Amino acid sequence: MIDRDLTPGERAALAAQVERLREEHRDLDAAIEALRDAGQVDQLQLQRLKKRKLLLRDKLSLLEDQLTPDIIA
Repeated sequence: MIDRDLTPGERAALAAQVERLREEHRDLDAAIEALRDAGQVDQLQLQRLKKRKLLLRDKLSLLEDQLTPDIIA
């Protein structure tokens, strides 16, 4: 968590990084689906792609949390 407000430049850089990671996440989804559709599934490769996809999801969550201001209720 960031203890200070983000500058507009920092916010734009984080938003760009989030979008890049979302695109990579979608690409991994497509690669996983293509691998499954190919018939002969390399389980090790499939497992690696899924693990990478989960790591991207975690990173995305952290960055999205930084972009969302904390609201004290």
